[in-house]
Amino acid sequence: MAAVQWRSNGRNYDAELQRSRPEAALVEFGDYHPLKPIMVTDTKTRRGARKGSTSSSSSSSSSVPPDPLSSMLDGTDPLSMFAAEAPALSTSASTGDLGRKKKEKEEEAVGPDFEPWSSKRGEILARFTTTEKLSINLYMGSDQGKAPSPGSSAVSEKVRTRLEELDDLEEGSQRELLNLSQQDYANRIEELNQSLKEAWASDQKVKALKIVIQCSKLLSDTSVIQFYPSKFVLITDILDTFGRLVYDRIWTMCSDPRPLSELFTVDDVNDTAKETCLNWFFKIASIRELLPRLYVEAAILKCNRFLNKCGIQETLPRLTAMIRGIGDPLVAAYARAYLCRVGMEVAPHLKDSLNRNFFDLLGSFRQISSETVQDQLVQQRVEVPEYLTLYSPAINWILQCIAYRAPEPLLTEMMERCKKLGNNALLLNSVMRAFRPEFVAARATDFIGMIKDCDEAGFPKHLLFGSLGRSLACADPPESERLTILNEAWKVVTKVRSPKDYINCAEIWVEFTCRHFSKREVNTVLADIIKHMTPDRAFEDAYTQLQSVIRKILTYFHDFSVLFSMERFLPFLDMFQKDSVRVEVCRSIMEIFIRHQVEPTRDPVILNAMLHICKTMHDSVNALTLEDEKRSLALLIIGFIRMVSFGRDFEQQLSFCVEARATFCNLESVLVQLIHTVNQLAMETSSVMRGSHSRKTAAFVRACAAYSFITIPSLSSIFSRLSLYLLSGQVALANQCLSQADAFLKAAVSLLPEVPRSISVEGKLRSSESFLLDFINNFLSTLLVVPDHPEHGVLYLVRGLLNMVQDYTWEDNSDAKVRVYISALPLLAAMSQETYLYSIPKVDSNETLYGGDPKFLSEINKLCETLIGQILDHLKALGRDEQSIRRQSALAFSLFGVLLAHGDLRNNKLSQLTVNLWNLSHKHGCCETRVSVRTLEYIKHQAQQADMTHLSDTVQRLALQSRT
Repeated sequence: MAAVQWRSNGRNYDAELQRSRPEAALVEFGDYHPLKPIMVTDTKTRRGARKGSTSSSSSSSSSVPPDPLSSMLDGTDPLSMFAAEAPALSTSASTGDLGRKKKEKEEEAVGPDFEPWSSKRGEILARFTTTEKLSINLYMGSDQGKAPSPGSSAVSEKVRTRLEELDDLEEGSQRELLNLSQQDYANRIEELNQSLKEAWASDQKVKALKIVIQCSKLLSDTSVIQFYPSKFVLITDILDTFGRLVYDRIWTMCSDPRPLSELFTVDDVNDTAKETCLNWFFKIASIRELLPRLYVEAAILKCNRFLNKCGIQETLPRLTAMIRGIGDPLVAAYARAYLCRVGMEVAPHLKDSLNRNFFDLLGSFRQISSETVQDQLVQQRVEVPEYLTLYSPAINWILQCIAYRAPEPLLTEMMERCKKLGNNALLLNSVMRAFRPEFVAARATDFIGMIKDCDEAGFPKHLLFGSLGRSLACADPPESERLTILNEAWKVVTKVRSPKDYINCAEIWVEFTCRHFSKREVNTVLADIIKHMTPDRAFEDAYTQLQSVIRKILTYFHDFSVLFSMERFLPFLDMFQKDSVRVEVCRSIMEIFIRHQVEPTRDPVILNAMLHICKTMHDSVNALTLEDEKRSLALLIIGFIRMVSFGRDFEQQLSFCVEARATFCNLESVLVQLIHTVNQLAMETSSVMRGSHSRKTAAFVRACAAYSFITIPSLSSIFSRLSLYLLSGQVALANQCLSQADAFLKAAVSLLPEVPRSISVEGKLRSSESFLLDFINNFLSTLLVVPDHPEHGVLYLVRGLLNMVQDYTWEDNSDAKVRVYISALPLLAAMSQETYLYSIPKVDSNETLYGGDPKFLSEINKLCETLIGQILDHLKALGRDEQSIRRQSALAFSLFGVLLAHGDLRNNKLSQLTVNLWNLSHKHGCCETRVSVRTLEYIKHQAQQADMTHLSDTVQRLALQSRT
């Protein structure tokens, strides 16, 4: 392969474009379309057709062409057949069973809209805590009470043995665990729960019952009264476990030999299961103490389904009446709550027992003021308001059960009963929390009157207004009453002295204010919150509530000009002194801004406030900030920058970008966005001036170029710098800023040696070669329209780029450098044309500067010959190594394509080189045959053109070689 004399093929781009356009052809649309729905003949119709009724089927088949699926299935879809047979199968079920199941399902009134007990459990454990030492008094006697062996014959003997075991349980030795912390207590109860499961699994049923009875007895202990609600939660977990184990045990006995339906009746239960179930109830009935007997029987209440159709309905009133025998009102209230909980699980339709429990609870409230209770509170140093809050979980649950889907008259009756009871703030608070928000909102004025009548000493009024506010946040009161409601509520809220109590209540009423009033009222509320929370830096302990206030304001105020015009909004933000919290608040504001700000803004109020917020986020970035966090903050700031527009005031826009660059210098992606914004600004200026700049606009676009040129070196990502240098150079060129464009492109070329061989992409090291090749190809395409500098010689930028590529340290066994040389040949060929493929308006490219000067063309040809010589040397080197044959073939074919498209093949040496490259690329069968065939077809087609007849000789020498 000797060196050849290069000469570029002369191109007439307009003529080539005309030839490449196919003649307009008429397009015919067929009936078939792959997305057209397939019509399948209905099964019933098909069956009718087989019996002789063919009219309907023939009409349908004539309108729609048959599809392959229908013809294969004889017009019948197997899924349709199955669906048609399903009703016939279902009719085998008896009508009576279906009616019974339907009726029972209707009775199952608890739906997903009922808040389950499990969702309240964690809140109660977290709220009712103590630092006092706790104790557990348990029976720890010998394990005498194992179940009798299966060999026991007489039933009476079995019953006697079990009763003796329970007596042993009642009278056996006791062991008291003292000085337990709250966590130790919870751990011990959990250990008992595990012991219960282990005893049951090892068939020690009586031992399991012992554990449950002893745990139930703990609920009579109110020695640490503040902890009682949490104790109730922990111990009822054990009761629930026991009830589930007993029920599942009897269920299993009924499921032999066939599984028992979920909607079974007493008639479906076998005698053995009934006897076992009855035995459990006899055991529980023999428990001497009222409280454990009550709790354990309530735990297995569901098992009544195995014995009697009306068993649950009869048992609930009896257990309700038993609770009246409990002397301590707090213990009795929680016993009622547990009974209501079990009742809602097993028979939610039995509302009478729920109502009876509530009315009994009302009757027991006078016990709270009894001497016994008061002495207990004095002894434990518990104030009455704190004591009353202990009732809240129990009363709230009972009222929730009663109010669930309750008719309006019932709720009204219960409200009137509460009124008659008088001065019972605890009950009123629970009523407002449990009743439907719509019910409370419609009678908000009545509830405010009831709150006013309550005694402040018993239960703080701000808690009552807090509960009222929660309901009003979910439902709207009458419009005429809203302002009165807010004024009455805020009179009480603003008088609360404790910052903690104040902010807890104020935070609730902020939503009501935002929902129904304007910025004036919201601003007043914010001013009052600042006034209460600023002294002694009380806001430091209320960041959660203050964040909630911000969220609620942002939910209802999406117009940021209105939001930031509130005088107290930014001072309110200043209360967030803790860095992490402040950044989180700023982030939430930015997210809402980006989501709801549709139109770009230039409002100075919004811009100043948002700059302050964005600066707060930016300043939180330090060396320890995670990359994901930086990326997240940067995206929010970028979203803000994109929403800033000063219209035709381009200088003001540039000033904003200058200020933003100084403000957000630590976030690289923000700087990249600012450079893009300034480049876009320059192009908008050019568009406004229609490409003809005045002295003023020319100076402005040069200022834009200077902004980018100063900012780009501060970026750490080398590929960001390269791409922005190139982009900014293109923008400068489009605005006739030739010296600035020259500076950008020279900076990009001088940066190439610094490109590392590998870069991190999504946390993984990858070769930078592909990224670098993409950039260089883009760069080469730009150089076509860049005029040479008068002081730097011909093609100085092209030579500089190729020299950098020559000196760059490429990867071992890499063909990247040669691929760049191959890519440069089309550029040089394009530069030698009389008219360039593309140009920039009002910018004189080399076609104008040189005007086809022979010296210029000679320089291009020499450079092309040098590049081809380098490429051929590389191909020769690859031929020495058998492992590089495929690479040699690919490169040879690439160079063949370039010579074919851009070289003047009338030159015999160039034509011979083209043929040699074809043969080399096919020598070892590494070329794709399909690509080769299409290439030959293209060359033959081109040879038929009037100005391309010289290709005929070349194409005759190109032959396809079969793969070996």
